[in-house]
Amino acid sequence: MTTTTPARTTTRMAALVTEIRSVVDRGLAPDLTSYLVGERLAPHLGAADLLTAEQQEGDPERYRQHILHAEHDGSFSVVALVWLPGQETCIHDHVSWCVAGVHQGEESERRYRLAPGPDAARLVATEDVVNAQGEVCGFAPPGDIHKVRNSCTGTAISIHVYGADVSRLGTSIRRVYTLPVD
Repeated sequence: MTTTTPARTTTRMAALVTEIRSVVDRGLAPDLTSYLVGERLAPHLGAADLLTAEQQEGDPERYRQHILHAEHDGSFSVVALVWLPGQETCIHDHVSWCVAGVHQGEESERRYRLAPGPDAARLVATEDVVNAQGEVCGFAPPGDIHKVRNSCTGTAISIHVYGADVSRLGTSIRRVYTLPVD
């Protein structure tokens, strides 16, 4: 993944950040926070004025993360992930609750659970999900192990909101899994 630093914020993105802040400031449980943030994000997905042209640029080598906002107190961040056809993440989990909404294109997600084994743990695929433009999903650790990829023939862009300061951490990924997969 390549990362860009925050650039100009559009008027629509600034309004979305205000809506997210009003949810996060309530101090609710992570799963409820992610649900409510997802409700705020969904109406903005697909809007032509949500992102600048620079915030929609991909990288031919790997998916690109554009940091759109990091709250001053570290309570949440908003990023755009831009995926060219076939680009994907490793199998990973997250440092905090997360909401992801598809702004453009389509993304495939494979979800996993960690299963004990006689000699070592392994990953078991539990669900395959295809998220189209406008769809939102949210989750909170534990149980957030997954892999995401651009499954369409064009550029896919998703907006992610994390309950952590991605500008400081560099990523929302807590752990990369290299265990055997069933």
